[in-house]
Amino acid sequence: MARLLEVGYRISLMPGAIEGHRDEWRSTLQSAACDLAYAAKHGEASAEKVIEFLILDEDNTSSIKSCVKIARNNGRSVRTALTRDVWESINTTWNELAKVKPSGLTPARLPGFLEWIRQRVMSFRGAVLGTMLRTDNYFFSQLGNFIERADNTARIVDVKYFILLPKPSDVGSDLDSQQWGQILRSVSAHRAYRWFYRDSRYKPRLVAEFLILKEEMPRSLVFSYHWINLALEGLAQLYGNRTDCHEQARDTYQRLKQASMSDIFQSGLHEFLQDFTAANNRLSGEIARTYNFP
Repeated sequence: MARLLEVGYRISLMPGAIEGHRDEWRSTLQSAACDLAYAAKHGEASAEKVIEFLILDEDNTSSIKSCVKIARNNGRSVRTALTRDVWESINTTWNELAKVKPSGLTPARLPGFLEWIRQRVMSFRGAVLGTMLRTDNYFFSQLGNFIERADNTARIVDVKYFILLPKPSDVGSDLDSQQWGQILRSVSAHRAYRWFYRDSRYKPRLVAEFLILKEEMPRSLVFSYHWINLALEGLAQLYGNRTDCHEQARDTYQRLKQASMSDIFQSGLHEFLQDFTAANNRLSGEIARTYNFP
């Protein structure tokens, strides 16, 4: 959610980013699948209200505060299964976030807050990787992490290609390139992209390829599904059986491995991303049913 907000914020600062006929913050709500809930509560989108809704509004179950609150409650319910480092990472984040007020989240202060959220999430992930036993607790946390990562990367790419799609005359322009550059920055991948392709220019096909099909890129869809399959394999070995969710994850991974950007662009990048997001959601639901999550 922090990364989606950063995309909206960065693009809102670009002069004439979308010529005034599309709203960057409304696009952020759409990409986060929160536009209907926001409209029911606030109506017209404004920077201040969107920022508050996506960060602090506990009526919005996808807000950053709601996510951290639920994570903390879940952590408390299984406190003895967590290491001290993992619990303190969650609890400290919640305690500090509880002090944040809407008045402190002006657009000018937003980048610093989003950077703090990313750092707290990385602290939690580092604690999990560095201290948790490799039991089902660990494998379930990995599944949650990479299913969410895959979903978020797909949504971030879709923001640019579909919601913020420029006029045909703008494709390949400086504006188009700058927007793709902002997408890469939002997933901390702009330097990695330049190193990988040995090219300082942001080319739409290469950016999309980097974030979808390159397993070297740790936020790509194919990288995420590689780790989803590893986590499910760990559970299969612990519990001694494989189910439909294992087959679904393997099929999605194989489709990504065999895909090419030429085929994806020919059939439609937006349609590909929408299909992927739907399949990712189905997998999440199947994992929940298989392992009896409420």
